[in-house]
Amino acid sequence: MWGRNVYDSISKFLQFQLTVNIVAVIVAFTGACITQDSPLKAVQMLWVNLIMDTFASLALATEPPTEALLLRKPYGRNKPLISRTMMKNILGHAVYQLTLIFTLLFVGEELGQARCSARQQLGR
Repeated sequence: MWGRNVYDSISKFLQFQLTVNIVAVIVAFTGACITQDSPLKAVQMLWVNLIMDTFASLALATEPPTEALLLRKPYGRNKPLISRTMMKNILGHAVYQLTLIFTLLFVGEELGQARCSARQQLGR
């Protein structure tokens, strides 16, 4: 039971970490290429990694095993650690996060100004 719980926790940890790191690297690289200045400086990247590693390790260490783990079949020795479903989840979440971050990075100022001008027109 504990072995299956550790395996599941490691899988969740990997999925979370890979998603965060893929997004951080793409944002830093693309932002540096397009704006000629990285949106995430070195110290900010260190803080992102520190915070994400802390949350991920807490999630890894705090989930107790349940009896339901014993009801499923064990994984084989040759099963890949990152399954097809995990890869889809990683890529799907990364695309969602990148869409949100790039929208805020490249059009965020215009969206904020449009909202302020709409509030001014309403007299608020």
